[in-house]
Amino acid sequence: MSDSKELPPTLRAWAEREIGRVGAVRDASYPREKTRVWELVRPDGCRFHLKIAPQPLMYERETFGLRHAAPALGAGRAPQLRASSAEHLALLTTAVPGSPVNELPLTPAEECEAHRQGGLLLARLHAAGELSRHRRTEAEQALHAAADGADKHLDQAGDRLTANERRLVRTLADQLRLVGPLPLAFIHGDAWPRNLLWSGARKAAWVDFGRSRFAPAVQEFVLLACGVWVDKPALRTACLRGYGRDLTPEEQHALKCLTALDAVSRLTWGQDNDDPHVTAHGRRTLDRLTAGAFA
Repeated sequence: MSDSKELPPTLRAWAEREIGRVGAVRDASYPREKTRVWELVRPDGCRFHLKIAPQPLMYERETFGLRHAAPALGAGRAPQLRASSAEHLALLTTAVPGSPVNELPLTPAEECEAHRQGGLLLARLHAAGELSRHRRTEAEQALHAAADGADKHLDQAGDRLTANERRLVRTLADQLRLVGPLPLAFIHGDAWPRNLLWSGARKAAWVDFGRSRFAPAVQEFVLLACGVWVDKPALRTACLRGYGRDLTPEEQHALKCLTALDAVSRLTWGQDNDDPHVTAHGRRTLDRLTAGAFA
């Protein structure tokens, strides 16, 4: 795939066969990400997004999620898949009204309501999708798979972690393997404020399903627990109120273990890709875990 911001003519022609003539095209990709996204606007004003996934797995996950699970969120609460092309790893979806909640000047009450609705939508998503035998097995093994990746992350981190931090991460990875059965769900997999939209009609929506999959439900909350919940605990309360339940003690412990693995991954990725924000994100989580502040 080319790094050009221009929409390839072959993809434009494909999209126009599906939705009709396109009047305007705007690059809507996020900086530093390999996924390419364009906003397509028809002459009648209807908006669509054309996305090229960076790898087949993300294409397959997003296609499955949009077809079989996202419709459970309700009209306007997630993109609708209009067409997909495995050849180009391309997805054509409707554009959802709203902007990312982290980019809006919301009042505390508005932000809490957005996250409450976000939690409600996650509950609907978690109940969607058919958990076949193969998918159930994969979901049940997800925590072990995450724990097995600890050594790889620690090797990549090298001397960026202290000896105490390395021991802590290994301990939490070992504990993650001992966690008993947890509730399984079809998770969004990338649930953080950038992917939670809030519209002028005071409606929330989730976008970007490229990491959606069957997994323990608690894995949904790792990014939130490492991010916005730290600075704004009221948003945790709001999200879980919308979700309909709090995390069980077993899920809460698993979440602590998962945040340690996420922190090491982000610390190394951020430094290797010259992204100080991601690096700081991972460092802060590690510091909190080391200080015993995670709860």
